[in-house]
Amino acid sequence: MMEARLLICDYSYHFQQFSNSHRGGLTTYLFRLQTEGSCEIYCNGIEHHVQGGDLLLLKPGDEYELRINDDGEDGRVSSGDYYIFCDGSWIDDWWNRIHRPVVSHVGLDDQLLGLWRQMLLEKRRGLEGETGELTDYLLRSLCLCLDRAITEIKPTDRLAFTALRLKRFVEEHATITFKLEEAASHVGLSLSRAVKLFKEYYGKTMIQYALEIRLNAAVERMKYSTMTLEEIAETCGFASYSYFHRVFRATYGMSPVKYRETATVPARPGQEKAPR
Repeated sequence: MMEARLLICDYSYHFQQFSNSHRGGLTTYLFRLQTEGSCEIYCNGIEHHVQGGDLLLLKPGDEYELRINDDGEDGRVSSGDYYIFCDGSWIDDWWNRIHRPVVSHVGLDDQLLGLWRQMLLEKRRGLEGETGELTDYLLRSLCLCLDRAITEIKPTDRLAFTALRLKRFVEEHATITFKLEEAASHVGLSLSRAVKLFKEYYGKTMIQYALEIRLNAAVERMKYSTMTLEEIAETCGFASYSYFHRVFRATYGMSPVKYRETATVPARPGQEKAPR
């Protein structure tokens, strides 16, 4: 029976400059989904500027270097991502079915993120005898969903595509300060038209959507990082910790401190993390 082995699955967030490399070539497959901020990826001599919603797919033997620097404007560093190292005969077979770009913009689809988060939780439980089969099927499901996201055709309707561009702008800028006028200008619309169009297609305002993204980013860091709550509030785009506390309690029904105490999933003692 062909297998799909999930070797490492994790989430990382960097607010300081960071770099590493596999110049000798990867020994496994690497899937990496940028959830916010940006970074530079160098693969086999080609540079890729990766932003929120971009998916990186690399195979064994590919040269890989990651560099996370400031954005060049205010010196701020911000880069968050989910990543997987995997191998197995099923993965080999899946990889050879179609050609996939090294970097594809797939957006921040809830289904993809849900699969990634579930795999991370199962992997951190560490009970391979009980969860190995489950992570195998979760990994296969993720691969198939990635193919659907990569091959998804852009909307042919002009307004739908403009609304999608607005949505992606918000996704890429939600954790930093941005003005609605900037989003409108990005797609060539007036502010009032952009606000109306977004609400028509997504049933919420751009501000509401940005707040959802900020809260999701905060929850990820509360669960999977050692950042302080003040650092999390600042790097997720909240003007102050008190505002973050108020919004978080209104949304989740408890304070950030209480949520972190009940929801944090600790890494296994001695758990290996691959250098990225």
